[in-house]
Amino acid sequence: MSHMSLYRVAVLGLDEIAPFELGVLCEVFGTDRSADGFPTYEFSVCSPDGGPLRTRSGFGIVPDAGLGPLASADLVAVPAHPLTSEVPPAAVEALVAAAERGAWIMSVCSGAFLLGQAGLLDGRRCTTHWKHAALLAERYPTALVSPNELYVQDGRVITSAGTAAGIDACLHLVRQVQGAAVATKLARRMVVPPHRAGGQSQFIEAPIPEQVDCDTLQPLLEWLVTHLDEPLTVDDLAARTHMAPRTFARRFRAETGATPHDWLTHQRLLLARRLLEETDLSVESVATRAGFGDSATLRHHFRRRLDTTPADYRHTFRTR
Repeated sequence: MSHMSLYRVAVLGLDEIAPFELGVLCEVFGTDRSADGFPTYEFSVCSPDGGPLRTRSGFGIVPDAGLGPLASADLVAVPAHPLTSEVPPAAVEALVAAAERGAWIMSVCSGAFLLGQAGLLDGRRCTTHWKHAALLAERYPTALVSPNELYVQDGRVITSAGTAAGIDACLHLVRQVQGAAVATKLARRMVVPPHRAGGQSQFIEAPIPEQVDCDTLQPLLEWLVTHLDEPLTVDDLAARTHMAPRTFARRFRAETGATPHDWLTHQRLLLARRLLEETDLSVESVATRAGFGDSATLRHHFRRRLDTTPADYRHTFRTR
């Protein structure tokens, strides 16, 4: 669990920058929501020479800085750009220097290639848009590319797939440094789901029923979130939706990108984190309330998925 602050955010833009991926970073870190009790960020959009950049959509943008802010940023984020964009050596050096002093580094979509060029993916697990994954692995043979994940964190380096996965990666970082309550509130404010785990598949089929008379699982997912304390099996859930267990499991994966077990575990962890942050319940009670049964199981999942203990997590976020 990081104790490092997340206050100064520098976006490193290259020519032909993708406006949506840039917009994702602006929406999460470059929008002042302090009046509503959100943390504030010192936010800069940087270009290698401080001059204007063209976007892939034909209009230009004027950054507010050259590479200066990268020297003191807590997070350096690299949005998508075509793989043919020119990368000045100074930009690569600034990125390497930021990583070496322990800053968080994040890429959205094809931004991962700049991280690869800077040597930051060597020996690391990482991802990018599925369309570019094979090329990323070919170009940086020591990178451990996971072509199917929404986002991957390895140490202080976070890489994410295309477009909306960038939002998931940003919320993941906010949740980790500033707590689940802030991330959930921010997700609600942006009207995006607060709960997509990095390991979920990039290939989520659109949750549109195949036949008109066949509903999506949305009502079930909403019911589940309020019944996490109950012992639920795939057979129970299949019965609730009047499907055969195998059909249900296949359908669940198609709509959420996760297995029922993984999705439930992730939801239960989110609930446990919120209870640890916001209540004085004992760890044992939190485990029961969140559906883990006992504190040993809760500790196991915290250790495995968050690399911390429930008590340490509470201490980190209750003392804020």
